[in-house]
Parts: sequence; structure tokens; C-alpha cells
Amino acid sequence: MKGLILSGGKGTRLYPLTYTSAKQLIPVANKPVLFRVIEAIRDAGIEDIGIVVGDTAAEIKSAAGDGKHWGVRLTYIQQETPLGLAHAVKIAREFLGRERFVMFLGDNVIQGGISPLIRQFAQSEYNSQIVLKRVIEPQHYGVAELENGKIVRLVEKPRAPKSDLALVGIYMFDHSIFEAVESIAPSWRGELEITDAIQWLVSNGRRVYPYVHEGWWIDTGKPIDMLAANSLVLDELEPRVEGHVDADSRLEGKVIIEKGAEIVNSRVRGPVIIGESTRIVNSYVGPFTSIYHHVLIQDSELEHCIVLENSKIVDIPHRLEDSLIGRHVEITRSPIKPKAYKLTLGDHSRVGIL
Repeated sequence: MKGLILSGGKGTRLYPLTYTSAKQLIPVANKPVLFRVIEAIRDAGIEDIGIVVGDTAAEIKSAAGDGKHWGVRLTYIQQETPLGLAHAVKIAREFLGRERFVMFLGDNVIQGGISPLIRQFAQSEYNSQIVLKRVIEPQHYGVAELENGKIVRLVEKPRAPKSDLALVGIYMFDHSIFEAVESIAPSWRGELEITDAIQWLVSNGRRVYPYVHEGWWIDTGKPIDMLAANSLVLDELEPRVEGHVDADSRLEGKVIIEKGAEIVNSRVRGPVIIGESTRIVNSYVGPFTSIYHHVLIQDSELEHCIVLENSKIVDIPHRLEDSLIGRHVEITRSPIKPKAYKLTLGDHSRVGIL
């Protein structure tokens, strides 16, 4: 089997972070989501992986390289215009050939990996297998309707869903999917929808079966989703200390201190991960927080946050919570009087002020 990762989206729901960075490279528990997807496919025994890229192709190629770091081969497939998931399959035909493959959206995080699922599909005669998850608001997703354990109908974002089973962005296909994508027409959005392609398989007698995922799954498309995924992944990590923690500091619960990091006169309450060469000084870092590499946190308090690389948070009088803080950000308290809030913010920024 081969793997196909879709990483061509612009990530508009994560603006302003994704104005200058691919959304798939934003880290969850200090590891970019795209890297987690590559590892999930590799762990399922697949070594040949194609990545469909768009406007952020250069950044993704620079970060992931040729795949040797994970023991896989990465092939990049350029999608000039985002014309839908089925279009991504269509342009990947030369890479995929007639082999079975798993297609994985590059911004999804799923509990437990996909190895059992891949083994099941590889040993079956299914033409397709689709991962589904019961959700509270299915009207926001592609929804599958089942009869006797088989998929009979797929509807993209139905106004009145007849099922709570949402497509989670993990699909397995054999070569019959290419006949499907060549047979469907663009939707009202002008895109070739993967739900229409799967429906074509169902309507034309192909064997399409569901796999209902019982663990957690999160689409990391919005800041609140990133924070939720971060919390879930952090809670599953094993604690370790590879950096320096001084005698005046205190670690509680699941805490990971990566190499080169320093904890000085501070309290860190897990689950938390502190990245390489980051310094935590006279501060409190609370549960469900990820701080990436080369960050300075001094005389401040954080909880339930993600802080990206090369940022500084210094001398903040109130605790930061539920925050996603980008790269090269500086948050400090100014000594200049008269006292005032002074902000330089990009488009689509959101700030809550006490």
C-alpha cells in the first residue's frame, strides 16, 4: 500500500498564524501535526508516501524533506489550485498507480494510530473503507448513512443529518476510486468532492465499508481545536526530564523537559511539555500547555496554552489561559508611563484584556 497526505489547504480558520506558515506545521505537544500523520502512516507499515501541497509547498518540503528522518520516501505532488479532495486524488494518480492506498488529511489528529485499520483493509476485498466518528454536530461534516453495516449514502454538510457519523478525513481506496473521480462533476463550490466520489462507488456497486473510530479525533482547523488536540496528546505522553531543573523549582504530574531547557525557580504542573533550549524563570506553567523551542517565559503564568518557537513572555501581571501564541512573539509589561495597552496585531487577531 501507499500513503497520500493532503497538505494543500491555506488554513484560513487559523489566521493570523497561518498567514506566514503552513497550518500542518503548527505543533501539537511540540510536534507538527503533519509529522504525526507521517508517523501514523509509517507505523502502519507504509513506506511510500505522497504529499499533496499547495501555496505552502516550499515550507512543507523544507520541514519534511525526503522522509529519511522517518524511514519513508516522500514524494511531493503540486496542486496548483485547491479544487477539492477528489481532485487531489486525481492528480496523484501517477504516483499511486494501481496500488491500494490510505488518504489522510494533514491536519487531523487521531488517537491510537491506524495500523489495525490498514491491516484490515489490506487483507480484505473492499474497494474502499472510510473512517467515521460519532459527533455532536454532524451538520458541519460529511455524514455517512449506514444500513446493515454498509454505507448507503454520503451527504456533505447536510442541513438535517440522518446520522451522527462524520467522515474524519481518513480514507482507504483501491484503483476504482480513479473511475469515480473521473465520473463526478464539481460541486456548487467548484470542487470535486470526495463524498461525491465515494457515493459514486456505492451507487455503482463497489464494496465500501465503514470503520467507526471509538477513540478521540480532532480536526485541528481552528485555535480551539488545536488547544483541545494539544491537551489530549499531552495527557498520553510519558514524563521525562532531559534539561536542567534547579533545586528551587517543582515539577508536578506528567512533565517533559526537553534537552537544553532550563527551569529556574518555577513551578510546572503537568501535563506539560517544555521544548529544547527554552527557559522558564520565576514562573508558573500550568496543565495542558506546550512551549516550543527557544522560548523565554519569565515572571509570568500560563495555563492551557500553546507557545511557538522564539517567543518571549516576560513580566505579565495576570495569568495567560486558553491562548495560542505564534512564532517570534513578544509579550511584555512596559515600564513606560502613563500606563496603557500597546498592541501591534495582525489581521484576524483576537485579544482578551483584563
